[in-house]
Amino acid sequence: MLAPGDPNDRVQFIDSRDLAQWTIRMIEQREAGVFNALGPGAPLSISEMLYGIKAVTTAGAQFTWVGAEFLQQQKIEEWKDMPVWVNPHGDGAGFHFRTNAKAISKGLTFRPLAETALDTLEWNKTRPPEARQAQIDGKLNGLAPAREVEVLAAWKARTR
Repeated sequence: MLAPGDPNDRVQFIDSRDLAQWTIRMIEQREAGVFNALGPGAPLSISEMLYGIKAVTTAGAQFTWVGAEFLQQQKIEEWKDMPVWVNPHGDGAGFHFRTNAKAISKGLTFRPLAETALDTLEWNKTRPPEARQAQIDGKLNGLAPAREVEVLAAWKARTR
């Protein structure tokens, strides 16, 4: 499985349910302001995220870390083709280093990664077949499996 960038690259994301619950609480409390409502509560690397997701699946994925420069050469788009990941160099420098302290001080909380991963997998099973096929065909965010195979083959050929 293609794993983008360096295993130590930071990532930030939030389960939409956590964001929704916090937003409702903010409205009910008549709180207003500008907040970075993202998670997790503590810094997380992409390897911690991927291995955390892998831990709750039976897929047995083996990660191949592919450098950001090579991904750029292969026209792999950060966030779109590689959800959550943004190249930490160049224009993306600092993207995943936003502080969420203000939102946390106003009650933003985060469910465990394992819960988000499992619930997302279960939700995916309920999607119509055409929606799941659109993902496989690369018509939605995320790298289509065929394109992933191509990029991994090019990466392995380059490092021989």
